[in-house]
Amino acid sequence: MTDLYDKERSLYREVSSRVERSLPGVEVLAVELSGPERFTVFVDHPKGADHALCVRVTEVLRGYLDRYAIDVSSPGTKPPLRRRPHFERAVGSKVELRTAEEIAGKKRFRGELVGVGERTLQVAAGKNDPVEIPYDSIVRGNLIEEGTR
Repeated sequence: MTDLYDKERSLYREVSSRVERSLPGVEVLAVELSGPERFTVFVDHPKGADHALCVRVTEVLRGYLDRYAIDVSSPGTKPPLRRRPHFERAVGSKVELRTAEEIAGKKRFRGELVGVGERTLQVAAGKNDPVEIPYDSIVRGNLIEEGTR
């Protein structure tokens, strides 16, 4: 699984650089591999991510179409969180995270994002003390809207 996450991180760096340089104001939130020859790019824009924006992002990524099928998506109801700025905006909100390795005996965390530091964040689940999680360990993170299960 680590190879998959490393490949996603590498693709994220390439794709986000290309898209954000070509389309001012567009933020690439995440890139997720959904198969060996398919990936999804989650994008956002201050004015929202509509179909026309997704088409423009696909055009910027045309060079990848010889190797991958590409899906471009808005953040949806559970926006992805991957980088520190994403987490900084979500402090006080409920999140779900998955890590590459076990931390405090688990790889999946769900709770309130209570703190964001330089290299780690803290998630509190229930009455337990917050768990400190290094950003480098996070392979999936999503904001959970209230009422979402």
